[in-house]
Amino acid sequence: MSNWPVQEAKSRFSELIDQSLSNGPQVVTRHGRATAVVVPYAQWRALEARGKRDLKAVLLDTTTVRFDLLIPLRGRMKSRKAGADVFT
Repeated sequence: MSNWPVQEAKSRFSELIDQSLSNGPQVVTRHGRATAVVVPYAQWRALEARGKRDLKAVLLDTTTVRFDLLIPLRGRMKSRKAGADVFT
């Protein structure tokens, strides 16, 4: 990967795209820090497709971090009488 300062990337944009097509991803820097990456569209689509999962896969994945829900204990809350009309 090559680094391109943002001003150089703006002035030589066509060359930046050509470099990404022939040599792979190109990093654009601002004030010396990497801020963006230019990748060929086909590579972007492949990365995007690989990252998408359906809800079932997410819920069944045991490697992801899960946060437990904080559920209050029932004994500490007031409960309503059964059959009480809530909307009156």
